[in-house]
Amino acid sequence: MDKFRNWFKKKELKPELEQAMEAVEEAVEAEHKAEDAAQKAVEDPEEPAPVEEIPTEQPSARGKNIFQKAWDKTVQIALTPVDPFFIKMARGLDKTRKSLVGGMVGLFRLHKKIDEEFWEELHDILICADLGPVTSERIIDSLRAVVKQKKLSEPSELVGELKGVLGQILQTNSEEPGIPAASRELNVKNGRLNVVLMVGVNGTGKTTTTAKLANLFKQQGLKVMLVAADTFRAAAIEQLQVWGERLELEVIRHKEGADPSAVVFDAVSAARARGVDLLLVDTAGRLHSKANLMEELKKMRRILQREIEDAPHEVLLVLDATTGQNALIQAREFMQAVDVTGLALCKLDGTARGGIVVSIAQEFQLPVKLIGVGEGIEDLQPFVPEVFLEALFSEAGTESEPPVAQEV
Repeated sequence: MDKFRNWFKKKELKPELEQAMEAVEEAVEAEHKAEDAAQKAVEDPEEPAPVEEIPTEQPSARGKNIFQKAWDKTVQIALTPVDPFFIKMARGLDKTRKSLVGGMVGLFRLHKKIDEEFWEELHDILICADLGPVTSERIIDSLRAVVKQKKLSEPSELVGELKGVLGQILQTNSEEPGIPAASRELNVKNGRLNVVLMVGVNGTGKTTTTAKLANLFKQQGLKVMLVAADTFRAAAIEQLQVWGERLELEVIRHKEGADPSAVVFDAVSAARARGVDLLLVDTAGRLHSKANLMEELKKMRRILQREIEDAPHEVLLVLDATTGQNALIQAREFMQAVDVTGLALCKLDGTARGGIVVSIAQEFQLPVKLIGVGEGIEDLQPFVPEVFLEALFSEAGTESEPPVAQEV
């Protein structure tokens, strides 16, 4: 039995299994007691052991019945599907969880009532989680209104209320105004050549994110082609080529220093000839202050619009979550220069600043479409606000049932 229990622990399955295993052990123990009592009655007929009268079945049968029920429950729990990305995201958000939720728990222990000092310290906690001053003020105002409306007095009652307020900002309720759920889905459709332009500054993980996104769509059965339009860095071309070989995808590339728009034009021609479904264009990392690079990006857009109707269908700005409020500044500047349609927020597993997700949603009403919580090829997934909040407020990352992840 111990060996069996250890096997479950190694598999890192749900904590409910521990309860089921305890039920199994109790059933086995009950059966053993019944068998011992029956054996004693045979060996010592003059003083038979008292046996509880059971109308329908004998003790041993009862024990087996309990065992079977416990075992059925164990199997049912074990076979319940668990989204592995939810578990990884919950673990990746551990630093943010300790900063935000952990900070609130500590605050509740220090304060027995909700007063102005409490609100000031809560505001500091929200700032430290990189929710930003504007978003933090909105959260505090919303919580104040809830306290007044529901006449709350205990600080501990605000944890669930905070989760609800964050959900409103992230638009988890499709009936509320703001970002509809559909806009978080990538605009990739069957029956056409889809083009996704990847933009952002150097060092955000843009090229790697491009490769991970290619893998995500390849797993869904789409024919994907990569475009190395970052001709300013030879290393970027080589990096995308390595990813292409690893994923068994074709990469359209030119020499270092070539015209990126020419690479894009050749890629469109090649994609049409090969029946490609999705063209992922990795552009040069650029700052908003680099006017020439921004103009080059606009030129690529013009080429795509001329060759393909409504292209590019997505312009994804890749941001590094570890940069916190700097990511907010980057998003603001890029939106002024380029028609960004969505965000890909990476490296959430390496920061306590996961609150930037909420801050971006609050300021721009711009959907976060993808999040990355690891270095693995499958660690980039569509952003689902409900799953994000469950992972953020989960104590161990697996204790609550995650909603089913949406497909891209």
